[in-house]
Amino acid sequence: MLDREQRSGRPSTSRRTGLSARAIIGRVLGVVCLVAIVLSGAVPADAAESGAFGWPLRPRPAVERKFDKPERNWLPGHRGVDLAGTAGQAVLAAGDGIVVFAGEVAGKAVVSIDHPGGLRTTYEPVEAKVAVGSRVSRGTPIGTLVAGHEGCPAAACLHWGARRETGAHNRREYVDPLGLLHEVPVRLKPLEP
Repeated sequence: MLDREQRSGRPSTSRRTGLSARAIIGRVLGVVCLVAIVLSGAVPADAAESGAFGWPLRPRPAVERKFDKPERNWLPGHRGVDLAGTAGQAVLAAGDGIVVFAGEVAGKAVVSIDHPGGLRTTYEPVEAKVAVGSRVSRGTPIGTLVAGHEGCPAAACLHWGARRETGAHNRREYVDPLGLLHEVPVRLKPLEP
Protein backbone atom coordinates (compact mmCIF):
# COMPACT_ATOMS: atom_id res chain seq x y z
CA MET A 1 0.00 0.00 0.00
CA LEU A 2 1.36 3.45 -0.94
CA ASP A 3 1.57 6.12 1.70
CA ARG A 4 0.60 9.73 1.05
CA GLU A 5 4.23 10.74 0.19
CA GLN A 6 4.60 8.06 -2.45
CA ARG A 7 1.15 8.77 -3.98
CA SER A 8 1.72 12.54 -4.38
CA GLY A 9 5.32 12.23 -5.60
CA ARG A 10 6.49 14.91 -3.13
CA PRO A 11 7.99 14.69 0.33
CA SER A 12 5.64 14.81 3.30
CA THR A 13 5.31 18.00 5.31
CA SER A 14 7.48 16.59 8.06
CA ARG A 15 10.24 15.72 5.58
CA ARG A 16 10.03 19.14 3.87
CA THR A 17 10.26 20.84 7.26
CA GLY A 18 13.36 18.77 8.10
CA LEU A 19 15.08 19.76 4.86
CA SER A 20 14.10 23.36 5.39
CA ALA A 21 15.38 23.37 8.98
CA ARG A 22 18.73 21.88 7.89
CA ALA A 23 19.06 24.49 5.14
CA ILE A 24 18.30 27.30 7.58
CA ILE A 25 20.77 25.97 10.15
CA GLY A 26 23.44 25.69 7.45
CA ARG A 27 22.84 29.26 6.31
CA VAL A 28 22.82 30.59 9.86
CA LEU A 29 26.13 28.84 10.61
CA GLY A 30 27.59 30.25 7.38
CA VAL A 31 26.54 33.78 8.31
CA VAL A 32 27.87 33.38 11.86
CA CYS A 33 31.26 32.25 10.50
CA LEU A 34 31.35 35.13 8.00
CA VAL A 35 30.48 37.67 10.69
CA ALA A 36 33.22 36.23 12.94
CA ILE A 37 35.77 36.56 10.12
CA VAL A 38 34.71 40.15 9.35
CA LEU A 39 34.73 41.21 13.01
CA SER A 40 38.13 39.64 13.65
CA GLY A 41 39.64 41.33 10.60
CA ALA A 42 41.00 37.97 9.50
CA VAL A 43 41.63 37.31 5.85
CA PRO A 44 42.45 33.84 4.58
CA ALA A 45 46.22 33.51 4.09
CA ASP A 46 45.80 32.49 0.48
CA ALA A 47 43.27 35.21 -0.35
CA ALA A 48 44.38 37.01 -3.50
CA GLU A 49 44.66 40.76 -3.24
CA SER A 50 43.53 42.82 -6.18
CA GLY A 51 44.54 46.29 -7.30
CA ALA A 52 47.85 48.04 -7.88
CA PHE A 53 48.81 48.18 -4.18
CA GLY A 54 48.87 45.66 -1.35
CA TRP A 55 49.84 45.43 2.31
CA PRO A 56 53.58 45.88 3.00
CA LEU A 57 53.47 43.21 5.74
CA ARG A 58 52.06 39.68 5.58
CA PRO A 59 49.90 38.41 7.05
CA ARG A 60 47.69 41.47 7.07
CA PRO A 61 48.88 43.56 10.03
CA ALA A 62 46.92 45.38 12.71
CA VAL A 63 46.88 49.17 12.32
CA GLU A 64 48.33 50.52 15.58
CA ARG A 65 48.14 54.20 14.68
CA LYS A 66 46.08 55.75 11.91
CA PHE A 67 46.90 58.51 9.43
CA ASP A 68 46.39 62.05 10.78
CA LYS A 69 46.95 64.53 7.96
CA PRO A 70 48.43 67.82 9.16
CA GLU A 71 46.57 70.97 8.16
CA ARG A 72 49.83 72.23 6.63
CA ASN A 73 52.86 70.08 5.76
CA TRP A 74 54.99 71.67 8.49
CA LEU A 75 52.40 71.29 11.28
CA PRO A 76 52.10 68.31 13.65
CA GLY A 77 50.30 65.19 12.46
CA HIS A 78 50.92 61.56 11.63
CA ARG A 79 51.93 61.32 7.97
CA GLY A 80 51.37 57.60 7.62
CA VAL A 81 50.12 54.55 9.46
CA ASP A 82 51.89 52.33 11.99
CA LEU A 83 51.45 48.62 11.29
CA ALA A 84 52.21 45.96 13.93
CA GLY A 85 54.87 43.47 12.94
CA THR A 86 57.78 41.49 14.32
CA ALA A 87 61.46 42.36 14.25
CA GLY A 88 63.14 40.72 11.25
CA GLN A 89 59.86 40.35 9.35
CA ALA A 90 60.04 40.89 5.58
CA VAL A 91 58.77 44.27 4.40
CA LEU A 92 57.25 44.21 0.91
CA ALA A 93 56.91 46.86 -1.77
CA ALA A 94 53.28 47.97 -1.67
CA GLY A 95 53.26 48.54 -5.44
CA ASP A 96 55.40 48.56 -8.58
CA GLY A 97 58.06 51.27 -8.68
CA ILE A 98 61.69 52.31 -8.39
CA VAL A 99 63.66 52.51 -5.14
CA VAL A 100 64.73 56.16 -4.76
CA PHE A 101 66.15 56.00 -1.24
CA ALA A 102 67.59 53.27 0.96
CA GLY A 103 69.53 54.54 3.95
CA GLU A 104 69.25 56.48 7.20
CA VAL A 105 67.31 59.64 7.99
CA ALA A 106 67.80 61.07 11.49
CA GLY A 107 69.16 57.71 12.69
CA LYS A 108 66.24 55.69 11.26
CA ALA A 109 66.57 53.11 8.48
CA VAL A 110 64.26 54.17 5.61
CA VAL A 111 63.31 52.87 2.15
CA SER A 112 61.36 55.05 -0.32
CA ILE A 113 59.81 53.93 -3.60
CA ASP A 114 58.52 56.13 -6.43
CA HIS A 115 55.42 54.82 -8.18
CA PRO A 116 53.76 56.03 -11.41
CA GLY A 117 51.66 59.18 -11.14
CA GLY A 118 53.94 61.08 -8.75
CA LEU A 119 53.29 58.83 -5.74
CA ARG A 120 56.03 57.94 -3.26
CA THR A 121 55.71 55.38 -0.47
CA THR A 122 58.08 55.29 2.49
CA TYR A 123 58.81 52.45 4.91
CA GLU A 124 60.59 52.82 8.28
CA PRO A 125 62.40 51.46 10.24
CA VAL A 126 63.49 49.02 7.56
CA GLU A 127 66.94 47.53 7.00
CA ALA A 128 67.14 47.74 3.20
CA LYS A 129 67.73 44.67 1.03
CA VAL A 130 67.40 46.69 -2.19
CA ALA A 131 69.60 49.34 -3.75
CA VAL A 132 68.67 52.78 -5.04
CA GLY A 133 67.60 52.48 -8.67
CA SER A 134 66.21 48.95 -8.27
CA ARG A 135 62.88 48.23 -9.97
CA VAL A 136 60.47 46.47 -7.65
CA SER A 137 57.06 44.90 -8.12
CA ARG A 138 54.20 44.75 -5.68
CA GLY A 139 55.10 42.14 -3.06
CA THR A 140 58.88 42.28 -3.67
CA PRO A 141 60.80 42.04 -0.37
CA ILE A 142 62.59 45.38 0.11
CA GLY A 143 64.07 44.80 3.57
CA THR A 144 63.42 43.63 7.10
CA LEU A 145 61.54 45.37 9.89
CA VAL A 146 63.65 46.76 12.72
CA ALA A 147 62.28 46.94 16.29
CA GLY A 148 61.86 50.16 18.22
CA HIS A 149 59.57 52.50 16.28
CA GLU A 150 58.87 55.34 18.71
CA GLY A 151 55.27 55.76 19.87
CA CYS A 152 54.15 52.30 18.77
CA PRO A 153 52.73 49.92 21.40
CA ALA A 154 53.98 46.81 19.54
CA ALA A 155 57.61 45.68 19.85
CA ALA A 156 58.09 46.32 16.13
CA CYS A 157 55.98 48.61 13.97
CA LEU A 158 56.28 49.59 10.34
CA HIS A 159 55.59 53.26 9.67
CA TRP A 160 54.16 53.26 6.14
CA GLY A 161 53.73 56.65 4.55
CA ALA A 162 52.62 57.97 1.17
CA ARG A 163 52.75 61.33 -0.54
CA ARG A 164 51.88 62.64 -3.97
CA GLU A 165 53.58 65.40 -5.93
CA THR A 166 50.83 67.75 -7.12
CA GLY A 167 50.58 70.86 -9.25
CA ALA A 168 53.10 72.83 -11.29
CA HIS A 169 55.15 73.73 -8.21
CA ASN A 170 55.68 70.09 -7.19
CA ARG A 171 53.75 70.55 -3.96
CA ARG A 172 53.78 67.51 -1.71
CA GLU A 173 50.48 66.19 -0.42
CA TYR A 174 50.51 63.49 2.25
CA VAL A 175 47.89 60.81 1.65
CA ASP A 176 46.59 57.92 3.75
CA PRO A 177 48.43 54.82 2.45
CA LEU A 178 45.48 52.62 3.44
CA GLY A 179 43.52 54.44 0.71
CA LEU A 180 45.87 52.88 -1.86
CA LEU A 181 44.62 49.40 -1.04
CA HIS A 182 41.14 49.83 -2.55
CA GLU A 183 39.79 47.04 -0.43
CA VAL A 184 36.24 45.96 -1.16
CA PRO A 185 34.17 45.79 2.01
CA VAL A 186 32.42 42.51 2.76
CA ARG A 187 28.67 42.82 2.38
CA LEU A 188 26.31 40.33 3.95
CA LYS A 189 23.28 39.31 1.90
CA PRO A 190 19.97 38.64 3.60
CA LEU A 191 18.84 35.06 4.01
CA GLU A 192 16.24 33.97 1.52
CA PRO A 193 13.05 32.62 3.13
